[in-house]
Amino acid sequence: MQLTSKVSQQQLATATGKPLTALRFTGDISSTSRDAVVGSYVALSTSAVKQILLDFKGVEYLNSSGIALVIEVLMAANKAAQIVAISGLTPHFTKVFTMVGITRYATLYPDEAAALASL
Repeated sequence: MQLTSKVSQQQLATATGKPLTALRFTGDISSTSRDAVVGSYVALSTSAVKQILLDFKGVEYLNSSGIALVIEVLMAANKAAQIVAISGLTPHFTKVFTMVGITRYATLYPDEAAALASL
């Protein structure tokens, strides 16, 4: 039985004190996760939110359809001139995200602390 994808939002500050919005995903991310992945991004105010952290630490399953949703979010964030960081990926998905070119639109960090320290 696959779990459904869920997302929570949290306001954080980077090491330099800049505001950052974290979107924390849990469960499975697949084609049925559009509302959770894209919907949670669309709900953000693009004028107020300048930096976003996509946290995948709680994700149990991620397939190619789920990756396509992440890319959709990254393309929209790029158009809105937002900075996106990604953390919490397994080593396998760090490699996959790099291979499919996600690193052109977002920086990958091993964990949230590393992302906050660098942004």
